[in-house]
Amino acid sequence: MEADATGKLKGEVYFVYDGDCPICTTAANGFRIREAVGLLYLINAREGKDQPLVREVTELGYDLDEGMVIKFGERYYHGANALGIMALLGSNVGWFNRMNALLFRSPRMAALLYPVMRSTRNALIRLKGVSKLNNLANGNKTPIFQPIFGHAWQNMPPVMHEHYANRPYTSDMVTVEGIMEIRSSWLMQLFAPLLKWSGLLVPYQGRQVPVTVIFRSETNSRAFCFDREFRFPGKAPIHFRSRMMPVGGNEVIEYMSLGIGWRAGYAFIDNKVVLTHRGYVWRLFGFSIPAPFHWLFGKGYAEEVATGDSSFRMYMDIRHPWFGEAYAYCGEFTVKEVALEP
Repeated sequence: MEADATGKLKGEVYFVYDGDCPICTTAANGFRIREAVGLLYLINAREGKDQPLVREVTELGYDLDEGMVIKFGERYYHGANALGIMALLGSNVGWFNRMNALLFRSPRMAALLYPVMRSTRNALIRLKGVSKLNNLANGNKTPIFQPIFGHAWQNMPPVMHEHYANRPYTSDMVTVEGIMEIRSSWLMQLFAPLLKWSGLLVPYQGRQVPVTVIFRSETNSRAFCFDREFRFPGKAPIHFRSRMMPVGGNEVIEYMSLGIGWRAGYAFIDNKVVLTHRGYVWRLFGFSIPAPFHWLFGKGYAEEVATGDSSFRMYMDIRHPWFGEAYAYCGEFTVKEVALEP
């Protein structure tokens, strides 16, 4: 953000939105910024796909089907983060600005409410019979995770750029190999047959377990797909597969089998990639419905730390509100191959 000598926020504000989305259009028409900030420019991406700023938003990897984008100064804000900066810059004139400031000035509240707004937006688009913008589908060469990490991307170590090199709508593939320790509490052991059948988690414990993970892109989506192969002694290889979908701002949902998804926020903090719990969803009939699975599974947390130019250490755990650590695994990995399509 930019500020004048008095510390007040100043700078031109650009609002890029989907003109066929009723919620986005209401926001664009109702949004007013404080006079001291500067000028506000509204850009309907449906009418201006070839506009320089729309192309810039696309080149940076921001998906306009998952949320509006605010450019303020030299920074971009997407999804829930866009609502947060709108609350900060908005005037107190008009019902929309007052409501936006009340609901979204708090980043935590914005992260909580934005998924509901996004789901409503997608439902309204479907009811109107309007196709998606798909602004990232045509030649975007930005890694899927670059806009998720935002401004921190440029400061991340080389191994993280390799780890998260996959681009949307491509056949990109990154392979890493490592050795892991897997811990499972009595609670998870009780559900081991269910876990094995459902594929929600690896059902065994062990130390020094060889693991290969392949990260794949999909040619028809923005998904970041995992194929983890665990090789326990004396057992057939166990595959744990999931698909991670960006859903605006720094938030993703990792979908596993049965349509169960873990919603998480990504950040690069203190030289670590940190995943924080944002809740669970259950995907039914094309909609991701918030679900209170934390009472059954617990809350997840994960982090990754670079240990070399091509190696990193990772840790993940799930903690139940009553029983403590229910499940955890950790290990060190080396990037073996980065295969990006031309």
